[in-house]
Amino acid sequence: MNLAIFFDPLPEDLVAAPAAATTLAGAVTPFLHTFPDWRTADLALIGLDEWRGSAAGAPVTHGANTVRRQFYQLQKSSSPCRLVDLGNLRPGLTLEDTYQRLREIIAALLEQNTVPLLLGGSHDLDYGQFLAYETLDRPVSFATVDARVDMAEQGGSTYPEDSHLRRMLVHAPSFLFNFAQLAHQQYLVAPDVLTALEKLHFETLRVGQIRDDIRQAEPLLRQADFVSFDVAALRWQDAPAYYPANPFGLTNEEAAKLAWYAGCNDQLTSFGLYGYRPDYDPHALAATVLATMLWYFVEGFYYRRRETDFRGPSFVRYAAGLHGPVRYSFQADAKDDDESPDRIVFYKSQQTDRWWMEVVNMTGSARRIVPCSYQDYLRAAQGDVPHRWILTQALLG
Repeated sequence: MNLAIFFDPLPEDLVAAPAAATTLAGAVTPFLHTFPDWRTADLALIGLDEWRGSAAGAPVTHGANTVRRQFYQLQKSSSPCRLVDLGNLRPGLTLEDTYQRLREIIAALLEQNTVPLLLGGSHDLDYGQFLAYETLDRPVSFATVDARVDMAEQGGSTYPEDSHLRRMLVHAPSFLFNFAQLAHQQYLVAPDVLTALEKLHFETLRVGQIRDDIRQAEPLLRQADFVSFDVAALRWQDAPAYYPANPFGLTNEEAAKLAWYAGCNDQLTSFGLYGYRPDYDPHALAATVLATMLWYFVEGFYYRRRETDFRGPSFVRYAAGLHGPVRYSFQADAKDDDESPDRIVFYKSQQTDRWWMEVVNMTGSARRIVPCSYQDYLRAAQGDVPHRWILTQALLG
């Protein structure tokens, strides 16, 4: 597929200065005169300047380019970095055309195991990101980080940026397994919206819960095939880049930590940062925050441990339930009575200390191993069924 026809090259002045070998500018292959080889890259940066889905309209300057200036100046790690910058996507004739372009481009990148990093534009562009996963022919999960839950009814005076989440959740035919909403602020979300998510057995995590213990967000991001992050989830004083301003929200440190969690996720195959408006960011403070978030995602990506073989020696298996915990060194040591309904099987990585939980539906016809926390194991060991197990059981049917 010739992706070059969908992109405009980057401005010469963006990468005109000689780049130090230690910076990301010295490691990235940008689209200036020749379109980069995205098929052999690990990561591909895509700039977006589509704002027809937003009530505020388009900003005067290109937000993705503003963030790039900060991103390119950051130091790269010692790990080899195969990162290409495909330039800026040309919007379609209509907003729906842009969604479809994103679908085609991201699907092509996924086929080559290249992770797209989507930067800029209004938050509804994650609908195009979502559509790309329809081609995988398997259930997928995703997570959204946003101060609001964009579930408004479509039509009338509603803009796509206010209703894109509803559109994804009701998409037919459905290929969605699970969804997680992170960092919303309860006073900005109608109670019936949160009730609807609860009835659908989806997980939510308020910004206050993340502030109390950010580690609660890690299993939710680890289960996602893609993550969609709205800059409005950050408090205004840390990222003055959206309207209306909000004095509450994630700090820049918390946002960077969430980006790191997403990057470390072996399962995650695309990451979107949306909503940045450079008109509100005269000192490029928010651009620096977003650039740093991208840096943490890239670092997390190269820290991945490919922890998928739960039968391997790097995992310890635990069976916990009503009769207390039982520990096994390896999967091969498991006993048949672990399939008992009063037992829940957990797996702990000896490399990263991360936890997973095995969920089997009531008929025994479906089984899934999902990310969880150490607290989930402790609850099961004390005889309580973890809430995450109940939700996954409901999703398996």
